[in-house]
Amino acid sequence: MRISFIGSGRVATHLAQAFAQQHDIVQIMSPNFANAQKLANLVAAQAINHVEQMNYEIDLCVIAVSDQAISTCMQQLSPYLKNTLVVHTSGSTHLHVLAKYYENVGVFYPLQTFSFERQIDWDNTPLFIEAAQSEQSEVLRELANSLSNSVYQYSSEQRLSLHLAAVFACNFSNYCYDMAKQIVDAQQVDFNLLFPLMLETAHKATQYDPQMVQTGPAMRGDQNILNMHQGLLADTKRDDLVQVYRLLSEQIMQRQVKS
Repeated sequence: MRISFIGSGRVATHLAQAFAQQHDIVQIMSPNFANAQKLANLVAAQAINHVEQMNYEIDLCVIAVSDQAISTCMQQLSPYLKNTLVVHTSGSTHLHVLAKYYENVGVFYPLQTFSFERQIDWDNTPLFIEAAQSEQSEVLRELANSLSNSVYQYSSEQRLSLHLAAVFACNFSNYCYDMAKQIVDAQQVDFNLLFPLMLETAHKATQYDPQMVQTGPAMRGDQNILNMHQGLLADTKRDDLVQVYRLLSEQIMQRQVKS
């Protein structure tokens, strides 16, 4: 396939490099030409920074930008690419955002966390596709199957629920790691000592119902330890950490009572 990307961030970078193994990446468009050029160099594509420079002889246009920028991109593209399949990569943006401009539209959503510093294991990354028409679904399914062993056709509503769950499982959990590091850094304790615990917790959560393997003072209802921890946090004058600790502990205790 001949594929162009709008966007040059983390998702665009990883997807473009993955597609380039089997397909022709034609152009990378970004308002920041330097960023477009950086990615274009990696995938032997042309860098552009304006929609009027686009090569319209392509099979697929991938919009890999922030959610709030997708609609703006579609408005700019609407006079063009009438015969091209246009997809976005968002977990939370409804297909209708594209469908009101084009008939040939779809979604290609990888459920993964992307960083420039790490490579993606595409074989084991779930890919979620959605399209306005069955013919487009087949095109996207074939493309997704060329990358991953886990391809699913989900609705926009199902995809949104996954994206919300991913925020809890990934973004919020990572912030908990950040808070943990702040706490041990304050006492000059090595954060690396927590790595085995973090990995074991993640392994258990993928092998068992997370509720069934919950541990800790809140699960046990150990009020003495809960008070001690909150006192230690209060001594550091970190009201933000106190509030998070208290909220999560209360929710864990309520969850155990309800079960």
